[in-house]
Amino acid sequence: MNDAFASKFAKSMFLTVSAILVLMFIGTRMFTHVDLNLYGYMVGTFVFIAGFFYRFIAWGERPPTKIIIKKGIKLLFRKSTPKTSVNHLGTYEFIWNRGIYRWTQHLLIGWGVILSCLVTFPLVFGWMYFTMEESGYYTIVAMGVDLITVPADGVIAFLSYNALNITAIMVIIGVCMALYRRLKNMQARAEQKFLYDFLPLYLLLFISITGLILTFMNVFLHGAGHYAMSLIHQYSVIVTLIYLPFGKLAHIPFRPLSVFARNYREHYGEQSMKECKVCGDEFVSTEQSQDVVNVLGTNEIDFTMEKDGFNLAELCLPCRRKYRISRFAGFPTHEVKTKEANQNAKG
Repeated sequence: MNDAFASKFAKSMFLTVSAILVLMFIGTRMFTHVDLNLYGYMVGTFVFIAGFFYRFIAWGERPPTKIIIKKGIKLLFRKSTPKTSVNHLGTYEFIWNRGIYRWTQHLLIGWGVILSCLVTFPLVFGWMYFTMEESGYYTIVAMGVDLITVPADGVIAFLSYNALNITAIMVIIGVCMALYRRLKNMQARAEQKFLYDFLPLYLLLFISITGLILTFMNVFLHGAGHYAMSLIHQYSVIVTLIYLPFGKLAHIPFRPLSVFARNYREHYGEQSMKECKVCGDEFVSTEQSQDVVNVLGTNEIDFTMEKDGFNLAELCLPCRRKYRISRFAGFPTHEVKTKEANQNAKG
C-alpha cells in the first residue's frame, strides 16, 4: 500500500478524501441532495485537511512524538482512558487548576468551536440535511436515512435552526473573556504576539459575529443584504480553515493526543520511577528517562557527564539547573541539598 504513494502525506490525503467522497455518496443519496451554497466551505475544508496532514506528519516524524504516538496507541485501552479523555477533551479539568475564569473561557471557546464543527461539516458534506413536508413538518435526514420528523415550530426544530447561533454566542463570550485577560494580565501582555495570540481570537470573533448578522438579516430584514454577508462569512470561515493548521488554533485538532501523553506518564510511572542521581527524589518514570536518553542519542546529542557518572536526563529539574550553574560557578552547586523555592510552583 505504501509503495503506491509518493509520501505519507499523499497516502493520507488520498484515503481521507476518498472516505469523505464515499460518505458523501451515501449521505446525499447518490449526490441528489448537494447544497451548492456550501461549496466554498467544502473547498476550504479540503485545504484544511491538507494543511493538517502536512503539519501532523511533520510533527509526528520527530523522534519524541513517534515514541508518544507508538506507545500511546498501545496504552489506548487502559481503564483510565475514558476518564482521562473526559478530563482533557470534555471538562478541561487541567485548566480548572489555573482558575475558574480561564476554565470558563476555554470551555466556551472549545465547545463553541467543536459544536460548530459538528453541525457545519455534516451539512457541508451532505451527511445531514432537512426536507420539509407540506404539512409543516421537517424531516431530519442523517447519512441518507430519515432520522426524525419534527414540527417546524417545535423545540427540536428551533434548536436545529439556531445551533450555530448558540455556538456563536458561546464563542463570542469566550473570546471576549480571552481578549480582556490578554489586555489586562501583565504576564500575558509581556509574552503575547499579535499574529500568534490575537489573530486567532479575532478570526473566531469575526466568524461568529457575521454568522449572527446573517440570522438577523434573515429574521428582521427579510433577507436584505443576505447575499453579500453570506459571502463575507463564508470567506472568513475559509481563511480560518486554511490558517488553522499553522497557527495557535492547531492545538484544537491536536488536543486528543494529550490523552496519549497522560497514559504514557501514568502507565510507566506505576511500573517504576527514576531516582535523581544527586538528591534521590523520584521525578519521572524510568521508561521516560530512558526514552529521553534514546531520543537525544537519535539526534546525536549526548549529555552524559562522564566525570560525574550520570546523564543530565537522570537529574530532576532543580538539580539539573544547579548542575548547569556549577559548570560556570566553579564549585559543585548541584550537591547542595537546599532546592529552589519555586521547584513545586503550580500554574
